[in-house]
Amino acid sequence: MKNPHLALMAGSALLVLTGHAGAHGDEDHNQSTPPAAIATVTTAAAMPGTSTAPQRLEDGSLFVPKAVQRQLGLRTRVAVVQELAVTVELAGKVVADARAGGLVQAGQAGRVEATSAGLPVLGQAVHKGELLAQLRPVLSSMERGSNLAQIAEITAQLAIAERKVARYAQLEGAVPQATIDAARLERDALRQRRSALGSGLNQAEALRAPISGVVSAAHAVAGQVVDAKDVLFEVVDPARLSVEALAYDPLPASGVARASAAVPGGALDLAYVGSGQQLREQAQVLLFRVQPGGPAVAVGQPLTVLATTAGRVHGAAVPRSALVKTATGGAAVWVHTAAERFVQRPVTAQALGALELAVTQGLAQGERVVTDGAALLAQVR
Repeated sequence: MKNPHLALMAGSALLVLTGHAGAHGDEDHNQSTPPAAIATVTTAAAMPGTSTAPQRLEDGSLFVPKAVQRQLGLRTRVAVVQELAVTVELAGKVVADARAGGLVQAGQAGRVEATSAGLPVLGQAVHKGELLAQLRPVLSSMERGSNLAQIAEITAQLAIAERKVARYAQLEGAVPQATIDAARLERDALRQRRSALGSGLNQAEALRAPISGVVSAAHAVAGQVVDAKDVLFEVVDPARLSVEALAYDPLPASGVARASAAVPGGALDLAYVGSGQQLREQAQVLLFRVQPGGPAVAVGQPLTVLATTAGRVHGAAVPRSALVKTATGGAAVWVHTAAERFVQRPVTAQALGALELAVTQGLAQGERVVTDGAALLAQVR
């Protein structure tokens, strides 16, 4: 038979061991995740490379995963710092070429009458000399009465002249031939005067296209009464347009090498023609010819002309889409420093062309600049 004291001591020891294994101070043993697993998750969340969402890091740079870069359509370009041409910005507008545009004006006060084909409409193609409309003279009652009185007087004189010519014809041989010829000349002159006065009362003035092109403006309707010198139609050749620009600051002595202008749908390539020697609005007027192949523009359309001179500036050429505004209103670009890391870099830029800028400060040789989607990076928080 076993010793009862030994059995009691063994049970007490077992109870003590069980108590130490079931409790460790104030720790909570109801958690389902081991502490090692919790540490692993926390470390993964703190590492940008293990996240699938873009985020702004503590130093202000951005972490953008490759998948998000593709969704945002990000594109980059390697910055090449070199000597670039100096470009100046000029305020300009599209005008009709003086050799390929024209106006149709009323030569006198009258009433507009349509032709058998009707009045021309905007955008209609016309040919030089084509009849666009007719202008019926409009006279006051005083003018009409005066013209009718002159016609009546001339008609009476013409009747006398015709009887004189008939009488001289019967006395041919007895009357000198010079007298007969003078009477005939007087009769013919009276006929022409009466015809001229009559046509002035009723004959319509023909309004014809001065050049071949399209109707860019129509200010006349059938039955409209207009005054002399009123512009009724404007005709331009859309393939031959020009741009007038105002230069408030003197241009370099080297002049303008080339120019361009950004418009909806692309950019215009402009060829420098010359400058005026008379100021307009305290600015020098420069004339450019629009080169063929560019987007369509309208006469009178305002635009900004970027004229390239022979001067040089040291910088990197980037698209205008690469430039973004900072919170303080300054200019900046996004630089792709690593596979999934982007840094905003304050820069100083000036115009280089219709679609490009010259970054003169803030970019180093070989850095990759975000050209497409730069504005979307600023929204990452």
